[in-house]
Amino acid sequence: MNLITDSWLLFRLRDGSERTLPLAAMASPEVVDFALPRADFQGAAYQFAIGLLQTCFAPEDKYAWEALYCKPPVQGDLGEAFAKAAHAFELEGEGPRFMQDYDSLAGTKPAPVSGLLIEAPGGNTLKLNTDHFIKRDEVTQLSPAMAALALFTLQINAPSGGQGHRTGLRGGGPLTTLVLPRDPEAGLWQRLWLNVISRDKWPYEEPDLHSADVFPWLGATKDSKKKGSEIYQQDVHPLHMYWAMPRRIRLLFEEKQGRCSLGGDDSERLCLHYLTQNYGNNYAGTWHHPLTHYRFNPKKPEEDHLSTKGQPGGIQYKQWHALAFEDRGEGNLPARVVMDFHSSKRDFFDFDWGEYPRLWAFGFDMDNMKARGWYSTELPLVSLPPESADALLTEIKVVQSLAQEVLFHCRSQVKAALFERPAEAKGDFSHIELAFWQRTQAAFFQAVASLLTCGAERLPSEGAWRWLQALTATALDLFDEFALGECPADRSMHQKISARRRLTGWLRGAKAIKAFKDSHPLPSTEEA
Repeated sequence: MNLITDSWLLFRLRDGSERTLPLAAMASPEVVDFALPRADFQGAAYQFAIGLLQTCFAPEDKYAWEALYCKPPVQGDLGEAFAKAAHAFELEGEGPRFMQDYDSLAGTKPAPVSGLLIEAPGGNTLKLNTDHFIKRDEVTQLSPAMAALALFTLQINAPSGGQGHRTGLRGGGPLTTLVLPRDPEAGLWQRLWLNVISRDKWPYEEPDLHSADVFPWLGATKDSKKKGSEIYQQDVHPLHMYWAMPRRIRLLFEEKQGRCSLGGDDSERLCLHYLTQNYGNNYAGTWHHPLTHYRFNPKKPEEDHLSTKGQPGGIQYKQWHALAFEDRGEGNLPARVVMDFHSSKRDFFDFDWGEYPRLWAFGFDMDNMKARGWYSTELPLVSLPPESADALLTEIKVVQSLAQEVLFHCRSQVKAALFERPAEAKGDFSHIELAFWQRTQAAFFQAVASLLTCGAERLPSEGAWRWLQALTATALDLFDEFALGECPADRSMHQKISARRRLTGWLRGAKAIKAFKDSHPLPSTEEA
């Protein structure tokens, strides 16, 4: 199967139906999205398509980009552009295979195909019989299409996998951030094209599509058993980042009729096993993958920049400013596609509040090689006026900082209500944090809207009062829910009441609250 010329990806059409079409169908106005059976496959399909567009069809400048955003290319023209790389996208057969090791890996022991899935129980888990939540043998055979997606998903997210089984170019479980149109029913073309960067904004040499510097599976893997075998950004073409291949894998297909364990469709060829070997490409140093946020130490910018990963608790508005706005003083570098939107593409959009594009952040939350979860969140992508961007960003961080303070004291007093020695209390209290961020998110973006529409660089009094009220009400609600809810009166009730009084007192008169009120005078009606 050739991933460029054959029909293998399932698309969702505007009338709600789903069809398997060739990749060039992404330009059709009738195609609105991919329709894949797993969230990680859906995210991988976006990265696959964006990488292919950037590799084969990148516009020369922002004006060419805008023209194609407004009027998608004819499918034949797009298919012709993709065909230049068709030789690198063969999934089976003789010669190089897509995302598979150049060597046949003959002599290695076949592994069950379920091992391609990141959440699959590992060998030690199976040996100890501890696969309680994700059972073994739930995925036993994959169609070529699902095998291709499983392989690509693993290569771009690869966590640590034991001795010499390398992590992905962005580390294990990177967070991906994409720009999406405001309209949720926008065509797939607009969703993808917003994340393609014009050549004048991202200059690089014309790629040699027959080179392993772009597609690493076109050449022998660089064995990384010995020191000094690391691959750095300057060693390969910049487009290599979309196609990085840290794992040495060969898929094994069989002539066998059966049903795909993931797609549920019947197939005459199935992948039941794969071969793998350690010490594949070892990516090291600083990389700036175009679809991922990076952090660095502002005091030591020469040190390696680190990609942002998924974390317990998911993606909340407390991370919004870091993912959306460049702030070198804090060491925040949003994904290149996000910065490109701010610096180039936003000129083509006339926004009022509520009409901004969306920032889609998604990825695995990994604990080394164990997948703890998958997160996917959409947040507004606001552009700040260049002349006041620093002041507005500072004010946004003030608003977020107050939320952090309120949450800290709410959680502390819940623990004080429940435990004699709250400082020594063990356990997971992340549910309090998660509830707090989720319940105050709407109020936060209302406060941001108030700030950006007031014409000043400080949150207006009315907006500040509403924000403070929202934080206060949420903190007290959460305290009552988690410290008092469904608990009968007992001898510790005085302890709980005391904790609630302390929380109420802090919310009324703490130093942080007073400072916020001093810098944001309340409206006259409230003062009365």
